[in-house]
Amino acid sequence: MNQTKIGIDAGGTLVKTAYRKNETILYQTFSSYNLGDVVSWVYESFENPIICITGGKSQLLSEKLNDSAKTVVEFEATSRGIQLLIGEQYESLKTNFLFVNVGTGTSIHHVNDMEQQRVGGTGIGGGTLMGLAYLLTGVEDYARMVQLASNGDRGNTDLKVKDIFEGALPPISGDLTASNFGKRESMIAQYPSASDILAAIIGMIGEVIVTVSSQMAVQYNVDSIVYIGSSFRSNPLLREIIDDYTRIAGKEPVFLKDGEYSGAVGALLSLD
Repeated sequence: MNQTKIGIDAGGTLVKTAYRKNETILYQTFSSYNLGDVVSWVYESFENPIICITGGKSQLLSEKLNDSAKTVVEFEATSRGIQLLIGEQYESLKTNFLFVNVGTGTSIHHVNDMEQQRVGGTGIGGGTLMGLAYLLTGVEDYARMVQLASNGDRGNTDLKVKDIFEGALPPISGDLTASNFGKRESMIAQYPSASDILAAIIGMIGEVIVTVSSQMAVQYNVDSIVYIGSSFRSNPLLREIIDDYTRIAGKEPVFLKDGEYSGAVGALLSLD
């Protein structure tokens, strides 16, 4: 009987797994704050599995598994997983692109001729959303944050270019953000709702990520930016903002189906 192979990406917030069943790759997600759930799932679901782990908590998880699990460098695993998913979903996009992994923070990589190089990043990411959301609204649950943000109005918090020019013709699009959370007088007159604040946080995160990523895209002469990461889970507002601003920057945004599992897929492929 063939042993099941499992790729695991043990990140700072989530643990993502990938394994094959009847030639189909299946996925599972756990919280990084309770690695015992991952261990229980592995041993209750599979008999003598072959495991490869990547991610920041790979060593800790490997010790808890009490197994001779293989480990692989996170960036290499993610790049390998992305290239498999791109091959299945975007056949035309084979080389010379950026991938931007929006997890707890954000890491930016250049891929050219199957080789990847980390070229930058920012501490702005999903962890920023979770932290600021709690500090400013008291909301702790991710799903609740996203649901509330979907009903928010950033116009109650963010200062746009057209707000500064007040009817005059601005030199750039008036709908661009001039200052995140910059509408101070309006906020003093009417304190924004939790929905408005959460929408503004997601907007700021998305805009910062695109600003940094698009500058890297220009530097490395690439046309497409592939966005992956758990921060896009059930978060259409973040995806919409990043999509819009990437196009404004003159680059093509690409969102991979199951892209958040790229690291786990890459770890799985390392066992082949």
